[in-house]
Amino acid sequence: MKRNYKILSLLLLLAFGSCSFTTKKFSNPDKDKLLIQIITFVLEQGHFDPIAMDDEFSAELFTDYLEILDPVKRYFYESDFRDFEKYKFFLDNQLKATDVTFFNVVNERMLKRIEEAKAIYKEVLSEPFDYTIDEVFDTDYDNSAFAKNKREMKERWRKQLKFSTLSNYDDLITQEKMAKEKDPSYVMKTEAQIEKEARESTLKSIDIYFNDNIEDLQREDWFAIYVNTIVEEFDPHTYYLAPRGKEDFDQRMSGKLEGIGARLQKRMDYIKIVGLISGGPAWRSNELEVEDIILKVKQEDEEYPVNIVGMRINDAIKYIKGPKGTKVTLTVRKVDGSVKDIVITRDVVELVETFAKSSVVNKDGKKFGVINLPAFYVDFKDYKNINAAKDVKNEIEHLKSEGVEGIVLDLRNNGGGSLPAVVDMAGLFIKEGPVVQVRSTGESKEVLKDMDKSIAWDGPLVILVNEISASASEIMAAAMQDYKRAIIIGSKQTYGKGTVQNVINLNNMLRSNTSGDLGALALTTQKYYRINGGSVQLEGVKSDVKVPGRFSFIDVGEKDKKNPLPWDEIDAAEYTPWEYYFDYDETVKRSEERMVNNMQLKLIEENAKWVKTKIDDRIFSLNYKTYRAQLDLNEQEAKKFDAIAEYQTNLTFQSHSYEKSLFKKDTTDLKEKRVRWHESLSQDVYIEEALNVLEDLKTSHPIKKVASTVRK
Repeated sequence: MKRNYKILSLLLLLAFGSCSFTTKKFSNPDKDKLLIQIITFVLEQGHFDPIAMDDEFSAELFTDYLEILDPVKRYFYESDFRDFEKYKFFLDNQLKATDVTFFNVVNERMLKRIEEAKAIYKEVLSEPFDYTIDEVFDTDYDNSAFAKNKREMKERWRKQLKFSTLSNYDDLITQEKMAKEKDPSYVMKTEAQIEKEARESTLKSIDIYFNDNIEDLQREDWFAIYVNTIVEEFDPHTYYLAPRGKEDFDQRMSGKLEGIGARLQKRMDYIKIVGLISGGPAWRSNELEVEDIILKVKQEDEEYPVNIVGMRINDAIKYIKGPKGTKVTLTVRKVDGSVKDIVITRDVVELVETFAKSSVVNKDGKKFGVINLPAFYVDFKDYKNINAAKDVKNEIEHLKSEGVEGIVLDLRNNGGGSLPAVVDMAGLFIKEGPVVQVRSTGESKEVLKDMDKSIAWDGPLVILVNEISASASEIMAAAMQDYKRAIIIGSKQTYGKGTVQNVINLNNMLRSNTSGDLGALALTTQKYYRINGGSVQLEGVKSDVKVPGRFSFIDVGEKDKKNPLPWDEIDAAEYTPWEYYFDYDETVKRSEERMVNNMQLKLIEENAKWVKTKIDDRIFSLNYKTYRAQLDLNEQEAKKFDAIAEYQTNLTFQSHSYEKSLFKKDTTDLKEKRVRWHESLSQDVYIEEALNVLEDLKTSHPIKKVASTVRK
């Protein structure tokens, strides 16, 4: 897609915008048109790398919008698509003219098809499903065509509903068999009764979805979907926050909410777990994992679960989150294909649960420390007291008081956060110098430096990363790698997010506004670069020691997203690599030799490849015997990988003295949380190898490097 470049700083954008828009400019003061005008202006003038709103943009917006509205092609017909297609290359013109005709036409048709769908699914679910027939359900929606007529549409719904009901059917059969085993006198339900009950459960679930979610959507909700599709054409991290979405965003930023403590993302037709908040209910349950797919949600006071497959993520979240103390049952499909029910008691999830923590381990007579950092958090209203760099520094001091000889900084699954916090944190390990370079379109680069000459830790350092380590985590790992300050152990590369976003309140763009709340826009305004000049965009940070992980073969990085910004590079900053360093080359070589022969890592890699094959499965049998046989086979194959969870090192982890003193007056189950964390560390093959590397560094001969400034 062609890109045009305009030189205009964000400050100028806001200054100009705040005096440019007023609802009086419209003969028809329509909020939708006002929003379109402001959004397109901000995108064209403020985005780091704005794309040309031309015919190519129009065609992509057309395709993406229809895919978002109807991803599984169960509403629109081929005739609808033909009616819409006349707008395919004119959406750019409509946007420039603040014309929302395309949205109006599609939205009106969508509402009509939704009403028709209600009649279709009720008709389908009024008839028994025959699970002895050999037929399949294909979930490769991208390559499926729109239905040509009502007969094809009904057949499409029939297979989708039969597939959804199949898991209910299997659950009920399993329950009946268990009841019989428990009580031989129990009279089992007939297959016909079980089939009917399974259908009724699906009907109730889909009724709730349509009545409580689809019916609840107002015009501004539908329009927000259209606006978000427009802005996401620019890059994956630019997105629109509708007024209701902005409220949820503000709540998340406050660091406190009630729920299960999981980060969710919509992928195709499914709601997938992409992160667990340390210390939260989902994390404490020890059953939910990243990449699990949530299929159904059941409240503790309801008999039937709600099927959330195909549901908008905001609607699904309404069912998942809830008041503290209430229980929710999640039916999830694990990455290995197995389906299980997990009961979680909701609780208040606070920011403090994501704060840095550390542990001490004794290895072969030497003490080492492990610092876990889930996020680069900060409270900008109280930066001096609440920020990740300050807390990591405190943990370093606690570990030093225990006499540790090396430190592991664990940044796995750390999605990033505050830029100032990562600059300050890097300064804990170097004397002074640049940490990261930031550039806006048309602007000179800005080099963010550590100005504090003090060093909190000058001993051996290892940083752990994986494919989920992103943004600020990548800045930290890249800086330590460029300074030759630490050995990076982990995935082939990190996430690959090299962009910076700012959240703009669109209401501030108006002198006067009588149209109501316009929401906000998260806008990509800058790119950041390593001090050596390279970007981490798409490429991420390459580990010094590459080890396989559960995400090794799964598309989870920036390079796998739609419309990512390209990789590029700028001039390097002036910096001096670490003057005294240990024999890194020899240490990396030793580690690689150990990794090649590590049976646990070989099993993890084999499991990752197997999981990838399950994720790639697109065709599922609707014959119950075949379906059940495949589930049994998956479970049998999965047993081979049970040894991964059973792995145990000979290492014992414990809290440092300061933390132990907190246990005596703790009322938040801190000791229990730390015991669980220490147990997981003792089973972690990556932590084990990181400690081996620290030991190698400690026993190797330090090499004096001739100080030299790197320039480009």
